[in-house]
Amino acid sequence: MLRHLEIHNYALISSLSIDLQRGFTVITGETGAGKSILLGAIGLLLGQRADSRAIKAGQTRCTIEATFDLSGRNLGAWFEAHDLDFDDEECIVRREVMASGKSRAFVNDTPASVGLLRELGERLIDVHSQHQNLLLQKEDFQLGVLDTLAHNADALAAYRQTFDRYRAAQRSLEAARDEADKARADEDFLRFQLDQLAAASLRTGEQETLEAEQRTLAHAEEIKTALYAATSLLQADEGGVLVALRDAVRHVASVAKVADGAAELAERAESSLIELRDIAAEAERMAERVEFRPDRLEAVDERLSLLYELQQKHRVRSEAELIAVRDSLAARLHAIDHGAERIAALEAEAEALRSQVDKQAKTLTAVRKKAAAEVEKQMTARLVPLGMPNVRFQVSLETKPQPDATGADKVAFLFSANRGGTLQPIADVASGGEIARVMLALKAMVSGAVKLPTIVFDEIDTGVSGQTAERMAQIMKEMGAADRQVISITHLPQIAALGTSHFRVYKDDEGDATTSHIVALDREARICELAQMLSGSRLTEAAMNNARALLNGQ
Repeated sequence: MLRHLEIHNYALISSLSIDLQRGFTVITGETGAGKSILLGAIGLLLGQRADSRAIKAGQTRCTIEATFDLSGRNLGAWFEAHDLDFDDEECIVRREVMASGKSRAFVNDTPASVGLLRELGERLIDVHSQHQNLLLQKEDFQLGVLDTLAHNADALAAYRQTFDRYRAAQRSLEAARDEADKARADEDFLRFQLDQLAAASLRTGEQETLEAEQRTLAHAEEIKTALYAATSLLQADEGGVLVALRDAVRHVASVAKVADGAAELAERAESSLIELRDIAAEAERMAERVEFRPDRLEAVDERLSLLYELQQKHRVRSEAELIAVRDSLAARLHAIDHGAERIAALEAEAEALRSQVDKQAKTLTAVRKKAAAEVEKQMTARLVPLGMPNVRFQVSLETKPQPDATGADKVAFLFSANRGGTLQPIADVASGGEIARVMLALKAMVSGAVKLPTIVFDEIDTGVSGQTAERMAQIMKEMGAADRQVISITHLPQIAALGTSHFRVYKDDEGDATTSHIVALDREARICELAQMLSGSRLTEAAMNNARALLNGQ
């Protein structure tokens, strides 16, 4: 329930603060006084788009804040799921709009997105404005009303889950068929590519090994000559490094006993001598292993050329990537060879899911037909007292050519207000006043089904008057008495008189600006307001007496 509303610097409102109660509240005021501004402010709290032009002239920001009583609404789990503080007796929602066009939203002082406000608002308030009457033209609205009154949310959710799986299976099947058609068109070329790569007998690491061997074979003579020259320089009997180093070791060792450090120096020289002997021997062995093999070099060149050519053809840079291409081609051809099996499996899956869809859709249809009969009965019972003694209201259910996310039913509300009239879609034949009464009757039924705490009606009385208006007011009052808050913005005294509380919106000029205000009316103020609604700005004693009679009659 909306317990308190504060508005600052919004449109014509400088500062407004009102406390609201359960039951049936009416808001009246002259056209242009600012009643629609209240709805706009509430809309911002419900996540509607912010517009900096709504900020009162001369101000830098506007703020709208509402306090809700959530007692008995079982919203704790929702608040926990969205990491919001929860107090079932007080929930504060605030929206700020800056002149820059940016806006901020808070739920219990925790920053919240506009989407989150919208989601919370759907659980707290239903605002019915005149443009919502156009919803009667929309099949999805009519179906939504029927589903709400049928209490089949769980069955519909289960159906949608199955339908989503069915559509996913259909998409997979279509993709598999398209892929199979494309693959069959490319099959010969794919097989040629795979055969070429398979014939190459690719091995990981082969290219690196061959490139090293190619370098050795291409420079065999140069390598052999260099190694033999190094060996000769080390091992020559005259002028060889090893002979000279051996003599050096001998000379240093001869003074080891008389020269400090000579023994250590001799050991180091001896170690170098041993190392150089090993180097000489290894160089000689390497030189002997090196062979000049033109035939092998030619074979290595050919193999590398094949690898390079394949890499260039497939736009890769190593034999490892070539192997990946080969395996991918093999997988694609395997899919072609076994594509019929995969398609058959997907067809079976889609067919099984379609069977489930049809079965669950029939369940929905049965529930909807049962609910439709009850809706027809209740709507007739509600509309006859609203000045439609000959009304007929029918919920038409036809089967769609193909089921969709809502099931297999096409819903239409058919209506006739006149005796002997032909039933036709309600939006085609109902007048504005008739549509308003139909919408009120629907809202009364829906509100009982979904247990919304607060319902706001914006001039739902358009096109009605007299006893019909009084009966509409009785319906709204009954709705408000059912542990609910109903707020009606009205121009009709018959409706205003039935409110358990009454607010008047008015505007006045303050300096060079016009400002809207709202005030709670006591009994005497209500009599004056009702009298003005009955007779205009000139109050007469007759109007005052009529106003007292209206108020006393409630």
